[in-house]
Formats: sequence, structure tokens, C-alpha cells
Amino acid sequence: MHGVAHRPPSAHPPTAAHPRRRLLLGVLCLAQFMLIVDVTVINVALPAIGADLHLGRSALTWAVTAYTLCFGGLMLLGGRLADAFGARRMLTAGLLLFTAASLTAGLADGPAPLLAGRAAQGVGAALVSPAALAALTRAFDGPERTKALGVWAMLGGIGFAAGAMLGGLLTAGPGWHWVFFVNLPVGLAVLAALPALLPPAPAAGDRRIDLPGALLVTAATGALILGLVNAGDHDWSSASVLLPSLGSAVLYGLFVLLERRTAAPLLDVRLLARRPVAAGSLLMLVATALLLGLVFLGSLYLQDVRHLSALATGALVLPMAAGTAVAAHLTGHLLAHAGVRTVAAGGLLLAAAGSGLLAVTDGPLRTVAGLTLAAFGVVPVLVCATTTALGSVPHEEAGVASGVVNTFHEVGGAIGIAVVSTAAAPGIVAHTSAGFPTAHLTLAAAALLAAALTPALVPPGRAERPAGMHAH
Repeated sequence: MHGVAHRPPSAHPPTAAHPRRRLLLGVLCLAQFMLIVDVTVINVALPAIGADLHLGRSALTWAVTAYTLCFGGLMLLGGRLADAFGARRMLTAGLLLFTAASLTAGLADGPAPLLAGRAAQGVGAALVSPAALAALTRAFDGPERTKALGVWAMLGGIGFAAGAMLGGLLTAGPGWHWVFFVNLPVGLAVLAALPALLPPAPAAGDRRIDLPGALLVTAATGALILGLVNAGDHDWSSASVLLPSLGSAVLYGLFVLLERRTAAPLLDVRLLARRPVAAGSLLMLVATALLLGLVFLGSLYLQDVRHLSALATGALVLPMAAGTAVAAHLTGHLLAHAGVRTVAAGGLLLAAAGSGLLAVTDGPLRTVAGLTLAAFGVVPVLVCATTTALGSVPHEEAGVASGVVNTFHEVGGAIGIAVVSTAAAPGIVAHTSAGFPTAHLTLAAAALLAAALTPALVPPGRAERPAGMHAH
């Protein structure tokens, strides 16, 4: 699932079935679909955006990571706000912000308004996604809830495929601005439908909000990404790399201290000391770093180096998207017959093989083959990450554990893009293939290291595919 189940299903008292729950499900899924598409839709449009707005490598990287950073860094806060003030209020506020931010990004005539719009989109998404999932779990009960969560889970793979294709179609057609403008009618339609479908929130309970904690963890991750991006233009020992990196470590340390002392923590850091949650979170971070790093590199390589159109690039990404759909289907069966360790390690090895193939091969078709193989391996790791982290947590902790895993999902993608952008910096700046093999070998090495650590980190056992799983 691509949101935070801040209150587990068992925490909700039985209520009368929502009379228009299926229509509500459709509207909530449409909102979530929009958020997922915006993670990948910009990748195919990046070369056109960079040429039009005269963006350098760092600005191109931040155009992607600003969204995922704010989305992931503030998702726990968004879920806490939905619990305190009601899903309907947060959905409305988040959709208004997301829609206005999309307009800002689409009208951007330089890097500052574009990056500001992308960051504001991420803040809006962090409010919408957990609130939508909370509203869904309240509207459905029993087997119907399981089916509804299954529909929600399918949005990841579909949104990934739609984002790549939509980015190509819009960039080749009306222009890259419409990558953002397309959100306006969707956001306004969902806003118009909500009042009739979603009742006002019940009386709120504890409204204590750990805003300092949310700001600290987001700033810490942003500083880490800044240091990684700067490493592409400066020496690793330079102040522009070391200072953000050290600042990130200090901010993370302050976040841990704050969460241990505050009366209403955003995150119970003791949860990360549990082996299943820690292992699942690590797998999630590595898997999303691999997947979004591959998409970022593939889009720039096919367009800037191989000089393919945005439309052709979007079409060539389809086999990769199809591979994720097939892998998601097969993984559910594999988990029922093999241990999570085996499935996760096998997926990481496939991802390493695909990344390695991209490092030593050339040409559009071979690139697509490498991307497809790597993506086919990443999806089982995403499933195993969710299964490992959430499979054995008590009901009363399911919400916060889900929030941890999904935060690692978004933050992992932002870090992955920053790392590959730094490794491929010479080629991205010069529009050549220089640096791309190094970036792909970096991803392959990360996948191999994670595969080697999986047997020691992941607890043994088998698990069924969770109803709320997503394959982003």
C-alpha cells in the first residue's frame, strides 16, 4: 500500500456499512493513482524540461527527489494529522495543495518555481495518501475491506506503467507542462465528489502533533540527498559534500533523541530495533532506490544519449512495466511455497543481473532488456519487504509499522536517484554515455550486497502476500 494505515482495522469499532462505499473507493483510488503517477511521470519529461528551463544536473535530480522527499518525509505526520483532525479535512487540504502545486510546477519558467511546486506536491501527497487509506478502512469491513485493499494495492504497478506512458504522450503532444496540468481536472473532480461521499470526521481524540519530529527527519534526509548530489560536481572531501552529510547525521541523531523524549512521538524508534521491521525497512529502501534509479537513468539515456523521442521512450518502458505486473503475480505464489529469504535474495540477484547488463551493453533494445530484468527482480523484494515488516506486528502497532515501511519506500527512491545522478554526472552534463556504466554498476553492487545480507537480516519462515502490498 502506498500510504499509512494509521489505525489498524481492528481499532475501528463496527459501524454500519457505508451506503456508497464502492463509489467512494473509486474516488479515493483515483486520488491515490494521481499521486503514484507523479512519481514516474516526470522522468520521461526530464530532458524536455531541462532544455526548456536550462536546468543543470542537480536541478534535474531535485525535480524528481523534491517530490519523493517531501512525500516520504512527511507521510507519518500526514497520517497523524488524519487521525487527529479527520480524514475528510486532510484529504481536502492535501488535494487543494497538490492541485495548486501542480499548477505552479506547470507554469514554471525557471528552476525555483518548478522545485517549489514539486516540493509542495509532495507535502500535499503526504496529507492525501494516509487520509485516503484511513477513509477506505473505515468505509469497509470484513472480506470487503480485504478486497478494497487489494484494489488499492494494484495501483502501484498500474500507476508506474501509466506514469511512464503518460509522460511520453504528454511531452510529445501538448508539451511537458501538461505533465503537471493533467493533475488539475483530476484533483478538482475528487474535491467535488468528496463532500457527498465522505461524512464529516468523528470527534477527534489526542491532537498532539510532533511537528518538530517531522521537520527534523525531512531535513535530515534532504541534507543527505544534498550531499550526495553535490558529490557529482565536487570531491567527496569537499565542504559542499561533507557539511550536508555531517549535518544529516546530526539531524537524524536529534530526531532519535526527540522521539524518545516527546510525549506524543511521530515514530516509536524502538520499533526499528525489532529485526523484522528493520529488515523489511532496509529491503524497501534498497528496492525503491534500485527501481527509481533505473527509471531515472533509463529515461535520460534513451533520450539524451540515444536521441529517442519522449513518446518512443515511454513506449520502450512498457516491457519494464509489464515485467513488474508479471513479477507481482508470481511473487504471491512463490511466497506460499518458499521462504521470504529465498524470494528476496533471488529478486535482488535478478536486479543485480539486470543492472550489470545495463552497465556492459548498449543500444535501446538491450537497455530495455536490462531494465525489464532488473524490474522483474525488484518487485519480489518490495513484496518481501512488506511481508517481513508487517507480517508479525501486533494489531495495535500495524499502523505505525506500515508508516515506517512506506516512509522508507519514498525516501529510498529519493536517495537512489541522488546516488545514480552523482555517478552518471559526466554523461548527464555532456549528454553522452560517460558515467552511466558506473551508475549501473553501483546499483548492481548495492543489490548484490543486499542479497548477501538478506539471509542474516530477514527472519526465516514463509508468508502469504499481504492484502495491502503495493508494487510501485
